[in-house]
Amino acid sequence: MGVDLLFRVVYVFVLMYCYQHQIVDLELNPFVYWFLLFVLEDLAFYIEHSVDHYCRVFWAVHVTHHSSEHFNLTTGIRSSVFQPLYRFIYFIPLALIGFKPIDIMFMYSATQIYGILLHTQYIKKMPAWFELVFVSPSHHRVHHGSNVLYLDKNMGMALIIWDKLFGTFQEELHDEPVHYGLKTPVKDNNHPIKMIFHEWVSLYGILKSKISFRDKLRYLYMPPGWSHDGSSKTARQLREEMQSKEVVRNEEMEMV
Repeated sequence: MGVDLLFRVVYVFVLMYCYQHQIVDLELNPFVYWFLLFVLEDLAFYIEHSVDHYCRVFWAVHVTHHSSEHFNLTTGIRSSVFQPLYRFIYFIPLALIGFKPIDIMFMYSATQIYGILLHTQYIKKMPAWFELVFVSPSHHRVHHGSNVLYLDKNMGMALIIWDKLFGTFQEELHDEPVHYGLKTPVKDNNHPIKMIFHEWVSLYGILKSKISFRDKLRYLYMPPGWSHDGSSKTARQLREEMQSKEVVRNEEMEMV
């Protein structure tokens, strides 16, 4: 939280510079202005969050938030320490199209508080109309699941519509209880230094190994789990493998 608050001073200045060079002069009704800012800021977060999950370098930063094997409000504030150092980049387009930096920061803070409150198991389901549009605790429980079916799903902060539009949505299923934490648990997962740096240590070990320079680069930008020799698999590969096994199992049952 200290890193986040301190660095906000830096990226407010960056956003101010971009706002001074805006390419659009927004003259909107205040209600339309704030509605558009809410929607576009949430889209920016969805893009950032997706990059955090699909690029291993950024996953090394974001993994701290997913390391807890519990799911409650403390999980919501188990933040990625270094994420504030680059998060503002995703908000630059908002400043360039005419949204005021202070408004961008206010909207992000408001949706971030909402995102923290989603980390609860007390609320099982919200009304159907609500879950059609907004992220609910049920949706976010899926996001924190280490189940193969749930990996890299439900990336939205406040709006679930992006996941439904871009194919990353997954409903919480009664017959698939959520297992919280990482696919490969970390020993001593309450040690702050290990939680911040364990994925970086893992990456360093890979980059030291005798593999081609091209493969070393791919370990940095490919999704977590990618390997040059197939020794580990991405979430997508694991799901495809699981689906193939289910197809074979169903065929065998039909033959019986």
